[in-house]
Amino acid sequence: MFIQQLINGLALGAVYALIALGYTMVYGILQLINFAHGEVYMLGAYMGIIVFGVLTTGPITARLAALGIYPHDVELIVIMALIMSTAVSMLFCAAYGRTIERVAYRPLRNAPKLAPLISAVGMSIILQNFVMLTQGKEYKNLPPLLPSEGFDILGANVSPVQIIILSTSILLMVLLHLFIARTKLGKAMRATSQDRIMAGLVGININSVISITFMIGSALAAVAGVMVTLYYGVVHFFMGYLAGIKAFTAAVLGGIGSIPGAMMGGFMLGLIENFGASYISSVYKDAFAFVVLIITLIIRPTGLLGQKELDKV
Repeated sequence: MFIQQLINGLALGAVYALIALGYTMVYGILQLINFAHGEVYMLGAYMGIIVFGVLTTGPITARLAALGIYPHDVELIVIMALIMSTAVSMLFCAAYGRTIERVAYRPLRNAPKLAPLISAVGMSIILQNFVMLTQGKEYKNLPPLLPSEGFDILGANVSPVQIIILSTSILLMVLLHLFIARTKLGKAMRATSQDRIMAGLVGININSVISITFMIGSALAAVAGVMVTLYYGVVHFFMGYLAGIKAFTAAVLGGIGSIPGAMMGGFMLGLIENFGASYISSVYKDAFAFVVLIITLIIRPTGLLGQKELDKV
């Protein structure tokens, strides 16, 4: 029981971590909470299920048959469609993230802090209603694509979907860390985060860096959306709100602005939520995240890996 809940919690935490990275990256550069980020995650889930449906229809399988891949090779078809769906979803959400930054945040970059916050909430509501009007308010279901039985670890079952979620999430987190630490653009992002004005004075294109930050965070949220759709098999227009709040909680728990903190906070929140639902009560499953947020803000407002800001003279 304990090992099974541990595995389930890690899989859920990996999703929270991917979404939380978008929050913490944007906050690290702009000192702004992008409350529309949860809706980008929701758009990624919808785009993934739409593209997947197109790729697995009759005409597509007929073309695959012409290449020697037949319908009974269902697992191969699913994996190919899943990879392509994820790639398209990442590109779509990256473009959306750039558009959101350009339309809703850049004009208010030098405005009082309350203005971009209101703009972020407004963009969140707009995206929710846009999806509701275009896709309907009914739940969209995706039938199980991969077998539920996987590997046995100490009596616990690790399904193929959980393996995909954990391996994909960890790989993306490692790649993001290497990108931030070792590439020229990553160094520009760190410089912009430390001192935006000085970074501009030494020749860094601040607008490009901020746009790319939004695009990377949105692409990671798209992957999380596709993984959740594969895991739970359902999407709806309101799914981004609660997931976004929980991912924001994970970012605060780990230390808002800290990329390693967002990763750690996501996994911790997934474990706390899963163990709480299993050993305390599943009725209050969604409440555990907010209890953790309140306790963290009281005991350590900067988060586990966050650092106190020094007053600039």
